[in-house]
Amino acid sequence: MTKVATKGLHEGWVPKKGEPRSLPIYQSTTFKYDTSEEMGRLFDLEDSGYFYSRLQNPTNDAVAAKIAAMEGGVAGMLTSSGQAANFFAVFNICEAGDHFIASSAIYGGTYNLFGVTMKKMGIDVTFVDPEISEEDLQKEFKENTKCVFGETITNPTVSIFDIEKFAKVAHQNGVPLIVDNTFATPVNCQPIKWGADIVTHSTTKYMDGHASGVGGAIVDSGNFNWLQYGDKFSGLTTPDESYHGITYAKKFGKLAYITKATAQLMRDLGPIQSPQNAFYLNLGLESLAVRMKQHCQNALAVAKYLEQNEKVAWVKYADLPSSPYHELAKKYCPKGTCGVLSFGLKGEREKAEIFMDSLKLASIVTHVADAKTCLLHPASHTHRQMSDEQLKAAGVAPDLIRFSVGLEDIEDILADLKQAFDKI
Repeated sequence: MTKVATKGLHEGWVPKKGEPRSLPIYQSTTFKYDTSEEMGRLFDLEDSGYFYSRLQNPTNDAVAAKIAAMEGGVAGMLTSSGQAANFFAVFNICEAGDHFIASSAIYGGTYNLFGVTMKKMGIDVTFVDPEISEEDLQKEFKENTKCVFGETITNPTVSIFDIEKFAKVAHQNGVPLIVDNTFATPVNCQPIKWGADIVTHSTTKYMDGHASGVGGAIVDSGNFNWLQYGDKFSGLTTPDESYHGITYAKKFGKLAYITKATAQLMRDLGPIQSPQNAFYLNLGLESLAVRMKQHCQNALAVAKYLEQNEKVAWVKYADLPSSPYHELAKKYCPKGTCGVLSFGLKGEREKAEIFMDSLKLASIVTHVADAKTCLLHPASHTHRQMSDEQLKAAGVAPDLIRFSVGLEDIEDILADLKQAFDKI
């Protein structure tokens, strides 16, 4: 199977004769074995299998394998949220005293995680403008820099991250590139093909697609050679005394990164996705390719309508020919970017509030990338913990409205916008 739409339907769970066609929900915390030795070998990582769902669960693993296949990676794992996925992705290779680089144009919650919470843990971050030149990016690397992080399509500014540029400089410095691919999904972009080493997702968004379950995912490409930079990534290349001296990179090869994240981080921190939510996620993945096509089609129609509306000050959507990111969008997302766009209204901030409150079909919610059209004002909602300077660095204008175009009939979406504009 080579096409992502087919993988979304068939990867991960291949039933044998007499087994259920649909992925079963293994709603169990524990798994039985016949002998103490069998259980012991699992705890020593000598055998693969299941013994406690905080570490691994068959439903979760099937869905993680499907996402890994769709992204073109070698292994994946599910987490309880996208925030947990991004934290694990970085914390799996960074510890106190380390440093990493992140694009400043990322989701506000991730910005706060990196710049505040992880800083308290002794891990330092440098935020850089995603438009930074290769030469200036090179200057931000330090001896203790362990990775680089960015978002394929930024939330909420919906700009396009130049994956190849950041991958090139990261690899020149012997560190992996981590890319959050939530908005694009593997249907519209596969960052690993462009040099990313690790991919993360908030599966809560398009992958689930129906606001039914919170979750996250991490996929490892298997391409980064941890042993080549052994001194830099000692957690993967030196013995782990908490697991009887296992050296992950030597024992598990291309599976080292995900094995360590599961056996060590999930063991100790425990933000596992529930099997029930994984089941819902799997249903979303089966229709993801079809939904993304319609999301993009509807969003482009909305973006064109807004661009021609005299009450709109500006529109950001990379699939518009007028977008400064249009060429990058055609390069990385030739099928379309996503269903999310942002725009600002002319006039005072109160007009934006009247407009938002006047919408009837579209809902004001914290959620985004859903089957139903929704919107919010990031400066007042998702990014309200950020200062004006941080908002500016992240490209979040005070008047920015994030508009997530759903799967409703486009004529109904446009009619809802028109009646709301008529109120201002």
